[in-house]
Amino acid sequence: MLSTVKPKPVRLLMAALLAAAMFAALVASDAQAALRHFDGSMLSKDRAAHTFRIKTENGNRVRFRVNGKTEFERIPGGFRGLHRGLRVEVNAKRTSHGFVAKHVEKHRRGGGHGGGGDDGPNHG
Repeated sequence: MLSTVKPKPVRLLMAALLAAAMFAALVASDAQAALRHFDGSMLSKDRAAHTFRIKTENGNRVRFRVNGKTEFERIPGGFRGLHRGLRVEVNAKRTSHGFVAKHVEKHRRGGGHGGGGDDGPNHG
């Protein structure tokens, strides 16, 4: 006699739960990789460490690392052109080692972003 094996509801439920957990983990990692926007004034730059620090409009001090993929806009010389007091806008990604600047540009006079020193994730 041939028997056909039918999937048990418990197995189907476990498979669905596993798939849902995997999807949730993927969504969480994408959210963590979201860019954050910062407006502020340059405090310092460390050429050897490829980092710079700004003081945001709400008073926070934030350090950013730059790499070969960091884009600079309206800053002659790129990283070399950063100097104390320069007002900048930074879009950065949080990593396990802090923020990596993806885009740095000289602050536009007259706004355009509506203020906010740290506008949080997904702003930009």
